[in-house]
Amino acid sequence: MNLKEPLDQLAVPPTQFTRHLKFPDPASIRVYDDTLRDGEQMPGVAFSPEQKLELAQLLSDMGVHVIDPAFPAVSESDRKALQLIVQAQRRGTIRKDIEILAMCRSLKEDIDAVADTVTAVGANPDDVSVLVLSTLSDLHLKYKLGKTLLRRDGLPEDQWLTRPVGYYREQNLGLITHAIRYARKRGFSRVEFAAEDASRSDVSYGEVWAKACVEAGGTRMCFSDTCGVFTPEAVDHYIPRLVKVLGPVPMTAHFHNDFGLGAINTVRAISHGALYAGVTANGIGERAGNTPLHEFVMVLKMLYGVELPGFRYDLLTELRRKIERYSGVPLQPHEPIVGEGVFKHESGIHTAAIAIHPAIYQFIAEEAVGGEQRFVFGKHSGAAAVESVLAKHVKTLHEHGVEVSPELVKRILDRVKSLREETLPERGYPEAMDAHYRQYYGLGLSEERIVELALEAADKRRVF
Repeated sequence: MNLKEPLDQLAVPPTQFTRHLKFPDPASIRVYDDTLRDGEQMPGVAFSPEQKLELAQLLSDMGVHVIDPAFPAVSESDRKALQLIVQAQRRGTIRKDIEILAMCRSLKEDIDAVADTVTAVGANPDDVSVLVLSTLSDLHLKYKLGKTLLRRDGLPEDQWLTRPVGYYREQNLGLITHAIRYARKRGFSRVEFAAEDASRSDVSYGEVWAKACVEAGGTRMCFSDTCGVFTPEAVDHYIPRLVKVLGPVPMTAHFHNDFGLGAINTVRAISHGALYAGVTANGIGERAGNTPLHEFVMVLKMLYGVELPGFRYDLLTELRRKIERYSGVPLQPHEPIVGEGVFKHESGIHTAAIAIHPAIYQFIAEEAVGGEQRFVFGKHSGAAAVESVLAKHVKTLHEHGVEVSPELVKRILDRVKSLREETLPERGYPEAMDAHYRQYYGLGLSEERIVELALEAADKRRVF
């Protein structure tokens, strides 16, 4: 049914409470997809080079602006994936304007690995970007990176715990700026400088670090909420100050999702001028994953009124399904926006209202994200849903001499409820759940398998 009045007159739109916020020009906002590299770091997930190429092509079709597919220094598979994607872009099967990026640690050999990987297939370092990894929190600087910084300074490791954090801060500046300069020397014109655990760092040190990276030739900062502890209030504390320091140099908001706040924090960061939104398809990634791509783009569009020009929102469900197939990790059916069940309805109250107009119980139209609305029939079903289905198939029913009537609808509804009661398992679904978790735990090698491999390796050494 068509509504007589405009929908916004009947239901207060969420943008009424957000339209006062200032966002950058939508054409300047960039979707920075980390699925193929950071997302792949989800335990047990591994994409083949060919799968990465196929996913990169879908992401290109969707309209993302940056793809991070590889960490070439750590794996031959990643080197191959980067080469396939670079070659596809040169052929035109991946958009020419999409930025392809590869990750490095702040090490000469890591930067060389990216350069050598792309030149091996006739490309130039300038055809890709590099992300050079650093860190910002004192916890990371002293206790994760500390020994590396001491060795680089020619000092013994036994000074590790006695050295103050100020020493590690200063050494860290030298490490990252040297890496940026070396990357520029190797021919990379786009060098992103990434700050791990920036959300738990001293923002004043972050300002010093960012200035030094820009002066060394860095072209974009990646601010990482590595442990997913950011709140919108913390975003307000960090991001405006660093955006101001960076000036014309853009920032990536790379947030993890440990408290389910990745999307809203990323939107908040964009409102403060961080132009690049770091996301992963299906939100895959370490621990609780990264900011989900589908949540970020739809929250930005539907709740804040910021639509990204040229972005194919209608491919979100297709992407969800492809990531599930290749990762082996299914999303929960009630996953916001793209879950298999978010456009399915069973309750009689809901289905009756949906039959009048979907907006009564659905704020997102299923076709907007490539989904499908369906009625599911069970103990909660009502007559309206049955009538709706019969109306869609009335021609078939008439061909078989069946006339739709209230009595027929009631008989069907009674039978539906009895069938559902008959098929309801008394013990729930333990076998199905056990099978699901066996499959999930089988995605990677277990600790027990590592011990077995150690024993096998020891046996081989004894033989030789």
